[in-house]
Amino acid sequence: MRIGVDAGGTFTDFAVLHGDGRLESFKLRSNPAAPAAVILEGIARASGGRRAEAVHGSTVATNALLERKGARTAFITTEGFTDLIFIGRQNRPQLYNLTPPLRRFLIPPSLCFGVSERTFIDGGARRRPGKAELESLKRKLRRAGVSSAAICFLHSYHDAANEKAAAEALRGSGLYLSVSHEVVPEYREYERASTTLINAYVGPLMDAYLGELEGHDISIMQSNGGHITAGEARRQAVRTILSGPAGGVVGAAAAARAGGFRRVLGFDMGGTSTDVSLADGSPRMTTEATIDGLPIRVPALDIHTVGAGGGSLARVDEGGLLRVGPESAGADPGPACYGKGEGATVTDAHVVLGRIAADQFLGGQMRIEVERSAAAVDRIAAQLGADRVAAAEGILRVANANMERAIRVVSVERGHDPRDFALVAFGGCGGLHACEIAGELGIGVVVIPQMAGALSALGMLVADRVRDYSASALQREDMEKRFRELERAARADMPGCRLERSADVRYRGQSYELNVPWQPSDFAAPFHALHEKIYGYADRGRRAEIVTVRVKASIGVNKPAIRRERNGTSEANPPRRMRIAGRWLKTPVYRRGELSGRSRPGPALIIDYGSTTLIPPNWRFHLDRAGNVIARLSLASKKMR
Repeated sequence: MRIGVDAGGTFTDFAVLHGDGRLESFKLRSNPAAPAAVILEGIARASGGRRAEAVHGSTVATNALLERKGARTAFITTEGFTDLIFIGRQNRPQLYNLTPPLRRFLIPPSLCFGVSERTFIDGGARRRPGKAELESLKRKLRRAGVSSAAICFLHSYHDAANEKAAAEALRGSGLYLSVSHEVVPEYREYERASTTLINAYVGPLMDAYLGELEGHDISIMQSNGGHITAGEARRQAVRTILSGPAGGVVGAAAAARAGGFRRVLGFDMGGTSTDVSLADGSPRMTTEATIDGLPIRVPALDIHTVGAGGGSLARVDEGGLLRVGPESAGADPGPACYGKGEGATVTDAHVVLGRIAADQFLGGQMRIEVERSAAAVDRIAAQLGADRVAAAEGILRVANANMERAIRVVSVERGHDPRDFALVAFGGCGGLHACEIAGELGIGVVVIPQMAGALSALGMLVADRVRDYSASALQREDMEKRFRELERAARADMPGCRLERSADVRYRGQSYELNVPWQPSDFAAPFHALHEKIYGYADRGRRAEIVTVRVKASIGVNKPAIRRERNGTSEANPPRRMRIAGRWLKTPVYRRGELSGRSRPGPALIIDYGSTTLIPPNWRFHLDRAGNVIARLSLASKKMR
């Protein structure tokens, strides 16, 4: 038995692959105060005491970083460079904002320490740190009361001897150590320092959290779409920052491929946020991820997140404008309709418009309080001077606009036309918004996978075991030797692994790179092609140079078969009155398990255990061979556009 676990803000999802190939899923309410307890409860419920392997998408590192609740951490660097993490790149992300918000740093300057050492870029003359100085550093760290330390010396990606000496001197002092040549041995001091510091900042929390799960065979999902052992995650917690969303990307790509779609936009709308991604044959990767303004230089799936989910709170700002998110009601108290919260959320707006009924959630296991939703939306309506229905529709329009912008970021801003892709919608709320958003973007096909409400957990069952290895190559001429060194390390860590080579390449003088598959006969050819696709031009007469070489090691797992489990009749339940496209319509309601491959017209509401799908008028839908609901915009509607 294998179990995928996605710990979300509102619910923790479980996808279970039984020994006979059966798939099932269920949800438990998340407990932010004790997330491990919920996970252990779910594993016990799924396994019934039998042996089971679990792959877990953790939000512990993510939340600690976003909420600035990590360990008290020291930053140790080359003398004279202690301001490195504060100076950064001096970029201005809000160019025309005269009063930009102050940056939130992980640690104060008083916890930055310089060491008298120096390594030059060519690996030549250098100064070793003295034993007396390192002993003095230990005393300073003890007085500072830190529990973790990040060590990042200048050019240590080229020669790590000084970092190794400092780390050896601090071992045995009870500190959690994060050393840059082990975490990210790559060119660019600021990004390397930021990544190493983040790893030290969240590492002790991840270490303690995984300690609570000891005794169970649990792997942890990485940001790159593969999983690693719990021991590896304890040492390199920074690789789990986008752990949960990465499972959704992998699951969406697998479900889409099973249905014959290879070019897809992933749209994961959960309780607290929406994650969007793009896969053109395979999901896009990046080594330039940024979380809350902090760069993380490890391979990660290219995911863009916005604070718009089912639990996103609506409010009226000082100028009288309606806002939705990024604040969320979370798991506690949750949307007003859950029985504890008071604020109006996106979920409450759907309840007011008749799209979510009292007995609809989790197969009727969780009852919705319709009156509380109405009261919450009424408070927003009073501030806007509008009626209840107009306020609810306004909340959904604002939320949709936020999510449309996010999809444009991963498509239009990356050189892709969203109309060339199918929109794969999942998460508890994804299906309620997908067709409306797709229509606004000109996307004609929407795919809602089976187990859409727990697709991130399913993606963790599909994900392979993966580790990434990298080395800077600016000063190296023998690339083959560098690749072989990385591959030796990969085979030692993961015997029997499959290896893939790639390189970060740029035009000489550029300050950014593109990652391309390694082509030893002409490494620049794939770079020119990708540069032209993304930026609209390529200068094939200009010299290209390799900045970083990378090796990806993977070991495949037995993957669940994604197929339609049964043939239904597509007979609708009694229609329900709900507000769709500005009108109150009598809308047929279908149970997902009762659908067949027969094409049906919208409007329709499709109810599943963990998700709900809304099919507006001018759309048709059917169930495909992989169990996906396929919704298509009618030809007449396309022509009108």
